[in-house]
Amino acid sequence: MIVAEIQARLVDRCQSSFVIIGDAIGLAAVSNRPPASPAAYVVPIREVSGENSRMTGVLQRTEMDVGVVIIVDNLSDALGAAARQDLEALKTAVRKALIGWQPASAEDVITHVSGELTNAKGGTVWWEEQFAAAYYQEDS
Repeated sequence: MIVAEIQARLVDRCQSSFVIIGDAIGLAAVSNRPPASPAAYVVPIREVSGENSRMTGVLQRTEMDVGVVIIVDNLSDALGAAARQDLEALKTAVRKALIGWQPASAEDVITHVSGELTNAKGGTVWWEEQFAAAYYQEDS
């Protein structure tokens, strides 16, 4: 649920910055370049659950990392300065939309974990922003 809420938040807040705001299925279809640029794809990265806090039944806090993969093309200069400037603006837009916001299904606000270059080739730059959220799992 949190991943879908994050994607909806980006659509609401960042649609003017991205041509595509997709999900993991959309990202899986991208080999070298997305069909349009710039693109952002929201993907679950990992979930780690704590100990069960109940004697009977289940109540576990689950920490979740969610990635926003930003893909940008800018072939207007040979050195890549234009793509770098575009990427900085896109990272800022995503961070402003998510950091400190609390999805309805989350227990805490979204925090920033890290950002890293995952690919840069042929004028296309792939950057992944990682954010953290948490929720509780209970038995029914």
